[in-house]
Amino acid sequence: MLPIVCVPASIQQRLRSYRQVFCRAEGFEWVGRYVTGLLVSSNKTVQGIYAHQVWPEGEPVPSRRAMHASLFESGWCNAALGVCHRGQVGLRHRNGGREVISLDWTYGHHERGPDIYGVKQRYDYVQKRQSRYQILLTAVLSNRERIDGLDVVVQAPCFEQAELNYLQATGKASYSNKQEAARRLVEVVCHMKHNKAYKKRSVLFREMVQRIEEEAVCPPAVYVFDNGVLSLELTQYLEAREKFWLSELENSRHIFWNNRYQRIDEVADQLRTEHPESFHQVSVPCRNGEVKSYWVFTKCVRLKRYGKKRIFIVHERKDLSDAPQFLLTNALHWEARKALQTRSYRWTSEIFHEIDKQDAGLESAQLRNQDAVEKHVRLSCVAQSILQDVVAKPSTSERFVFAKGQTTSGQRGHTLTREVFKNVLDYARLLFEKGIETDQILNQLMPA
Repeated sequence: MLPIVCVPASIQQRLRSYRQVFCRAEGFEWVGRYVTGLLVSSNKTVQGIYAHQVWPEGEPVPSRRAMHASLFESGWCNAALGVCHRGQVGLRHRNGGREVISLDWTYGHHERGPDIYGVKQRYDYVQKRQSRYQILLTAVLSNRERIDGLDVVVQAPCFEQAELNYLQATGKASYSNKQEAARRLVEVVCHMKHNKAYKKRSVLFREMVQRIEEEAVCPPAVYVFDNGVLSLELTQYLEAREKFWLSELENSRHIFWNNRYQRIDEVADQLRTEHPESFHQVSVPCRNGEVKSYWVFTKCVRLKRYGKKRIFIVHERKDLSDAPQFLLTNALHWEARKALQTRSYRWTSEIFHEIDKQDAGLESAQLRNQDAVEKHVRLSCVAQSILQDVVAKPSTSERFVFAKGQTTSGQRGHTLTREVFKNVLDYARLLFEKGIETDQILNQLMPA
């Protein structure tokens, strides 16, 4: 990794809009250096970023403890940074065409960090093995040009069953003294407190959407999510705010069909075998510019608890031999083309997860405190947004030929790395002009 002599100008310019959130100028300097490290460092932990900091000659070198205290223990408010960040994202997405907010979650893996906040050891259905990870809930705003994270929440792990097993295993019919009974009472109260404090994903997503809507980040945006996010509380809140939403639907959901409730996959099989002409071909221009063809059946039906909604039964093959996909929306007037085009924006959350993990250190926090982990996740989200504003110069390198002229996040990261390298060269030139020996400059830029 290159030494970080100062915060690059491109990052400084964007961070000025966040200055009011932070208390002291010294702490804000650390924030700029930390965000720079998240974007250009190969080791995106606090230790890795601090190890490559370079300070002006003759000035005292701050300790890593000072960096940690300024970033994660000072008085700046994580929630205030989130409000400021969402406001900045809303400004950059204004008048950008179709806007979609994608709700999703991902795993932040920490195989060697069992004490990191939010980490638990469970089965990972993506890697198909036991692993340690955090569950990160995300809201991503996207249009044809930009993808920005609006909010990232770390879900606290649930230890209800483990605590309950402990209480059952250690329970007694009676206690011989007051101290033993008091200790037992404390254990029971702690168990009840943990159960009350734990929030399911459906609750966290509703709170996240509530924050976004109350701040009016992007009023015309449509919400898109999959069946793992779909919940009655979330849809009722969105409908109360007069917002449209589109969700994937499980094949076991029941819809009112032929005067009775039936599973939607049974209805799809019946339509495919008895009325294949009811599926109409639709050509859909997706977000990435690709035009895809689908065969779709759509109708307004009633669902238990959800009421009247519009469903879409989607096939990708003309002969309807593939497994159908089911979509659900409260926009009763939508046609199939608009629904499928909106659904293509659902995968922007996956792109955000990949970029934020690889380029902005989303899952690199080696921190045990809840507030510290949440601050790191927020700064990582800010770093991902700043990366998109880096103006990448046209590259003659073969590594970017595949992009066919489009600017990629890797190309922006390459441009930012060149800017950091230029700062190192300028600093080294100043030291050479002062007559400082090469070995001394090397020790200052890269201590042994």
